[in-house]
Amino acid sequence: MGRWTFGLTFIWKVMLTLGLVLLYYCFSIGITFYNKWLMKSFHFPLFMTLLHLVVIFLFSALSRVLAQCCHQRPRVVLSWADYLQRVAPTALATALDVGLSNWSFLYITVSLYTMTKSSAVLFILIFSLIFKLEELRAALVLVVLLIAGGLFMFTYKSTQFNGEGFALVLGASFIGGIRWTLTQILLQKAELGLQNPIDTMYHLQPLMFLGLFPLFAVFEGLHLSTSEKIFRFQDPGILLGVLGTLFFGGILAFGLGFSEFLLVSRTSSLTLSIAGIFKEVCTLLLAAHLLGDQISLLNWLGFALCLSGISLHITLKALNSKGESGPKPHKGPVSSSDLELLLRNREPGDEEDEDEGEKYFVAQGQ
Repeated sequence: MGRWTFGLTFIWKVMLTLGLVLLYYCFSIGITFYNKWLMKSFHFPLFMTLLHLVVIFLFSALSRVLAQCCHQRPRVVLSWADYLQRVAPTALATALDVGLSNWSFLYITVSLYTMTKSSAVLFILIFSLIFKLEELRAALVLVVLLIAGGLFMFTYKSTQFNGEGFALVLGASFIGGIRWTLTQILLQKAELGLQNPIDTMYHLQPLMFLGLFPLFAVFEGLHLSTSEKIFRFQDPGILLGVLGTLFFGGILAFGLGFSEFLLVSRTSSLTLSIAGIFKEVCTLLLAAHLLGDQISLLNWLGFALCLSGISLHITLKALNSKGESGPKPHKGPVSSSDLELLLRNREPGDEEDEDEGEKYFVAQGQ
């Protein structure tokens, strides 16, 4: 009877993990191809990003209201001092990361975007060393060299290389290193109470909007004001179609962030890390098959070299966390009523892994 129960439990966990991985794949791969598809006819990536931020904020606010009504427990509300001093730098870096990533789709193919964005881990490592979140070790130097070498190989003499698009996505990866280093510092501030992803997204979106708006006003404001698809529309049906398409993208963006945290909370960040590596490969295969992106053997070898560096880093993090003994204390009050419990109630040694999993995977998508 005990073995039968154990077998059913194991099968249930496997099926649950596969379901959550597929959910993550749908949102992550979906928003990548959505952005590329939309940029072919709608050349306002910063405006698109601003609308996505509004949709994410509205869904986050609605989720907070529903959680508060169901559980009769007030949600976290930061003071203005904490909001501007601690959240603002993270929000600004996040806005630039997402905005430049979406902007690059005007010039770059999905395959080159996917390969270049994988280098975000390189910049995360660099800034983790600068902010002393990581210690300089020989293994980290090897990881940096593998990722940097792979980045050079899969962009060298690429048949569909575009300098402007490559600069945008590489700049997004660089800012992503700052973004996720600041995010790790922000989430480690237990007194802020932003461990719940809904609360984090809710507080980040307004400042992200304000941080990205000046860039939108300079580069897209005039063109958008004279565009017949938005402000100078003549057919209301076309306008509603464009807004509906943009709203759908906002739903994908919200689902991506939430599915990542949900996968981590119900499994582990190591599962998310491994799933993300296969996701990158799936994205490249789909781009080559559906969009006709051309990927040479040298590009594939460079991408494999980059993934080997990422895999080595994930493995080292997993080994380091398993080598630590004793459970780690939970941060903040424990509740059994919502996702907050799921994010905190995990096996000993998983929390250190989680930081890297969150940093890596959100950097890969939006």
